Amino acid sequence: MKLVNVTNSYKQLVNKQLENTDAYFVKVYSAGNTTVVYTEAAQHVEILIVNKKRAVRKTEINEILAYVLKRIPKEKYDRDQISIIELKDVIEISIPMTSSLVES
Repeated sequence: MKLVNVTNSYKQLVNKQLENTDAYFVKVYSAGNTTVVYTEAAQHVEILIVNKKRAVRKTEINEILAYVLKRIPKEKYDRDQISIIELKDVIEISIPMTSSLVES
């Protein structure tokens, strides 16, 4: 699966996320019919996976999670604390941070 950065096509969504949540960083990716919204905040990272045409596959969830975790230093999160909420066409992955991703 190849994730393509399509953040520029979702300016309104990104602005709303930044204005209405504690997020300081938002990126949107596309993998065909699957859209991934990656949000970073001081204490957590949230990943929203949406596919309106079919159910999101377990392999997609695992690949997207692996893609994101490669970019977060291992000492910043506890893998056992990651929660995944699965609904029909939406998956939410929450990764609590043990320390901030942004250095002060």
